[in-house]
Amino acid sequence: MLNRPSSRLSRGLSLVALAVALALPAHAQEKPSASDDAGVEKRGRITPFNGAAMPEGAETGDKSNAASDKKPADGTAPSGGVGVFDRMGAELPALPAEKPFAGKVDDAYGAFQRGYYLTAMDLALPRAQLGDPAAQTLIAEILQQGLGVVRNPQQAAFWYGQAAEKGDPAAMFKYALILMEGRYAKRDRKKSEELMKKAADLGNGSAQFNYGQTLVADNPGPKGLKLAMPYYEKSAEQGIADAQYALSQILVNVDGIEESKRARAREWLIRAARAGFDTAQLDMAIWMIEGIAGDRNLEDGFGWMRRAAEGGNVVAQNRLSHLYVNAIGTRPNPVEAAKWYVLSRRAGLKDDALEDFYLGLNEEQQKQALSAANRYRRS
Repeated sequence: MLNRPSSRLSRGLSLVALAVALALPAHAQEKPSASDDAGVEKRGRITPFNGAAMPEGAETGDKSNAASDKKPADGTAPSGGVGVFDRMGAELPALPAEKPFAGKVDDAYGAFQRGYYLTAMDLALPRAQLGDPAAQTLIAEILQQGLGVVRNPQQAAFWYGQAAEKGDPAAMFKYALILMEGRYAKRDRKKSEELMKKAADLGNGSAQFNYGQTLVADNPGPKGLKLAMPYYEKSAEQGIADAQYALSQILVNVDGIEESKRARAREWLIRAARAGFDTAQLDMAIWMIEGIAGDRNLEDGFGWMRRAAEGGNVVAQNRLSHLYVNAIGTRPNPVEAAKWYVLSRRAGLKDDALEDFYLGLNEEQQKQALSAANRYRRS
């Protein structure tokens, strides 16, 4: 059985809150005894438009003269093939009538999307000065990121504040973070939380996740996790990987969750893993190898562990070495095992068992492992 590593949520200002609330103490060298697992349900743990013009002279698809140029079907010319609808004897359905766009085109936002940031600024600024919250948010984004202009977080904070007061959810979220940090505006935690909740209730996915984190921090233990869960669910549905990861951990670790929701724990974790969240990839590997919240699949577990390790997750690099040593989900490979151990050791993760394994290799194998580790770091 793999040791379950301590890890942490590595994104967002408040990821630590969830890790602290749910994490169980563990160490890289700890190995749970058989008696510890006996009769205990296995559970996971919180670880930490493109449109291109045809080239000049290329065929345009005009078939007006196709009939006169057509060669006889005597086997000397290739067949044009038969479409699936011809084989089925069915005609293509008529296209629905195109609905006219009745809304107002936002030229400033259109310029922003195409990368014409100065044009977007010129178009948005007069509207922003007249109190248009969408234009104010756009100006704030340009200034915050320094897109085509000198980056100016202080002016960006001003425009975020103006737009937030007028009810723009994206601006509410950004201004709530600014008020929480207190760097470019006076720190005001109460107002920050109020704006974050408003933005979350208006459907901003990032605000939903962050407000959930606030609830966890303010209400330690299962109570806070259950209060946060509806916000995590809404955020997860919108594709926020941090929320998907957090939700998966709550569904597996917290008692009193209805089984229909608990059954989706692995689904949420794999979504976060596919989004590139390395901690989710690490946990996905452990869940598959240990059979947590679903069936065991050693090969897929190994694949997720390797993906997390290749992405730079140090714990995954250490665990991948163990998988190679013990041939879990893969064939034994002492050189690869030693390579990943060397990488994790260089990053500061000690492991006495792997150190003994490494010292037991012959000199040639050690040289190959060191060479492979050095090449990996340079790449």
